[in-house]
Amino acid sequence: MKNILRFFAAGEDKPLITDSGEIDRKYRRLRLSVMLGITLGYGFLYTCRLALSVVKKPLIDAGIFSPDELGIIGSAFFYAYAFGRLTNGFLADHANIKRFFPFGVLISALINLTMAGTSFIWIWIILWGLNGWFQGFGSPSSVVAMSHWFSNRERGRYYGIWSTAHSIGEGLTFVGTAVLVSMLGWRAGFIGPGFFCIATAAGLYLALQDRPRTLGLPSIADWKNDHGAAVEVDSGKKATLKMQLLILKMPSMWILGIACATMSATRYAINSWGILFLQESRGFTLVQAGGILGLNTIAGLAGCAAYGFISDKLFNARRPPVTLLYGLLEVLSLSYILFVPSENVTLLTLAFVLYGFSLSGILAALGGLFAIDIASKKASGAAMGFIGVFSYLGAAIQERISGYLIEQGTMIIEGVRSYNFDHVVLFWIGTSVVSLLVASTLWRVRIAE
Repeated sequence: MKNILRFFAAGEDKPLITDSGEIDRKYRRLRLSVMLGITLGYGFLYTCRLALSVVKKPLIDAGIFSPDELGIIGSAFFYAYAFGRLTNGFLADHANIKRFFPFGVLISALINLTMAGTSFIWIWIILWGLNGWFQGFGSPSSVVAMSHWFSNRERGRYYGIWSTAHSIGEGLTFVGTAVLVSMLGWRAGFIGPGFFCIATAAGLYLALQDRPRTLGLPSIADWKNDHGAAVEVDSGKKATLKMQLLILKMPSMWILGIACATMSATRYAINSWGILFLQESRGFTLVQAGGILGLNTIAGLAGCAAYGFISDKLFNARRPPVTLLYGLLEVLSLSYILFVPSENVTLLTLAFVLYGFSLSGILAALGGLFAIDIASKKASGAAMGFIGVFSYLGAAIQERISGYLIEQGTMIIEGVRSYNFDHVVLFWIGTSVVSLLVASTLWRVRIAE
């Protein structure tokens, strides 16, 4: 066990390089490598998270699982992911991210490959729950890497870039995996992402780096001359563990968690059940439904990047005003999607694009950016993990409730299944409205200078 912990632990500091030119060259090269690694790596990891969302209708139609059973399987993932985010967040602050992150991706890939070989419900619940746990390596690892390689004044912009990862992953899943499943059956929805993420784990190991000091480089705060008050407090005066525990005493962090939990319920309702909703309520094929959700996630790329830029440049790193604007756009666009049975595919697609743009920006803030703004830099992984617990408990509860409500609205007439989404869509829009109201109470909270 000691050898295992030593393997994943962060390395020792090396003597500082004295050549400023070499320091600049290394920093520029490694920062690009780290940013590409955490953004693409985390995005590609999503393909091993969302396979279940694509294969739900084939599984239901084949009589393998009911909507209620799929809700149980899906909730197992989110419960495990919630606590995996928390524990892995605390571990990531002490870990060598170059080894820690790829390991989680590799195990998730192997679990997906195993899922393709069985259809027993309890095995699926256990495996999908374990997948949630190992998926929980990704987000904290990415944020810790970002906090070590990018300074305070850069955080909003680079966090916005990194936040496009979930849109990349969702787009690949909803389009690429949907095509695989439509051509080769539901098992391909796990096999394809499994092999893809094995390659991703290898790429991550090559791209990521441990802390700058382990390479003989000065800290990012020293290199960028960006020493805020939060960094000064962290500079050896308190242990990392104490900084992590301080998070639990911050009321704003708890409020942020509740806002994130309710918004995540909406997000994963659409991610998990949106394809089924479009197929059954709007009459789309699997590939068409996946294509529309794919466009929605592409819009999320722009939404994340725009959120970071707007909040940094136009609002002096104040997140609440931008969150309110994005939240109003998200509620309006989602209301059109869920309640207006329009025959106009163009308008429905545009509504999904606006929804993806606004939702991704909100999640960039509520899902981590705001948390690491107001927490110590040494506890960035723990802050991300703490918010992750709320986020994915909300997603897990949603999965269970949505599965139950869809099951209650299912009818079989002359051997054909039909679905009534009237009650479940009220639940989906309601969680967005609650999130918007709760997030508004953080209006006066500012980042630590």
